[in-house]
Amino acid sequence: MMSFIREKDGEMRDMRARRFFLFSVFFLGFCLLPSYDAPFLANHAWGAEEYAVEISASLPEDVLPSADLAPEAAAGEAADHDVADTAVAEAADEYEDDYFDEDEELYGVRSDIAPIADPIEPFNRAMHHFNDKMYFWVLKPVAIGYKTVVPELVRVGVKNFFTNLAFPLRFTSSLLQADFGGALRETGRFTINTVWGLAGFLDPASMSGDLFPKNDADLGETFGVWGIGPGIYIVWPVIGPSSLRDTFAFAGECFLYPPAYLQPWYTPAGVRSYQIINDTSLRIGDYEALIGAAIDPYLAARDAYNQYRAKKIENKRKKLTSPAEIPSE
Repeated sequence: MMSFIREKDGEMRDMRARRFFLFSVFFLGFCLLPSYDAPFLANHAWGAEEYAVEISASLPEDVLPSADLAPEAAAGEAADHDVADTAVAEAADEYEDDYFDEDEELYGVRSDIAPIADPIEPFNRAMHHFNDKMYFWVLKPVAIGYKTVVPELVRVGVKNFFTNLAFPLRFTSSLLQADFGGALRETGRFTINTVWGLAGFLDPASMSGDLFPKNDADLGETFGVWGIGPGIYIVWPVIGPSSLRDTFAFAGECFLYPPAYLQPWYTPAGVRSYQIINDTSLRIGDYEALIGAAIDPYLAARDAYNQYRAKKIENKRKKLTSPAEIPSE
């Protein structure tokens, strides 16, 4: 009798696995359908040309060339035509300058940071499109519903709990970076928040000011401090933007994530999903602001990720070489 029940349970699990696989394939294929309203292939020059046309239309009529010129006035009108062309060209240059200045202000783009290689851009764009649909169709609606039901104070406490739970990752990364002071401070934060912060739901360590500053160390940052470059840009489904270096780091970080050792096997995925939903509910609108201000959302996300990681590693290197001059993270 028991063997019959186990056999039936096995058949049911196999059936559920097949259904989940078929649903995943269908959903992935549907999300990868072309979205013609998304300007993935836009060019910065398009905006410059449109802006130049608007400037041209606003110029006085006596500056613009006439369609039926009198022979005796052709030379003078030609000179005015050159003035109009110059004004349009300057308008286009002004647009480009304003665009890139605004891009630097919004995303912290710096010319001294090398762009990341992107040899698998078609795959990355497809995964970016999939993650975009996943966010707007699944994650955001769920996060909004969760936000409606759960008070912000509770959601902040949950975020503090998971941040405190990631202590092994930050502690290990600090040791591997030879940042022994950071490892010591991280231990102090973990002890204070665990004992007096109700297992990390509260953050009393932050009330100490600069004594126990927040530390955001990870293995990808550690590899960067060691001198390992980012490699190529990779966008993973669900996970999001990454690099070859950070992908290997993410695999190692799984062993430093305490919920990864929970049983049964699907429990860690459930815990991680809940953590993502809770974090998303606290920053709804950030992703929309990023892609809404960009001509090409894919390039905006790629450059923002590359700039963020490069700046983070650069700041940590400076902190390790001259800790007295660099403010804590």
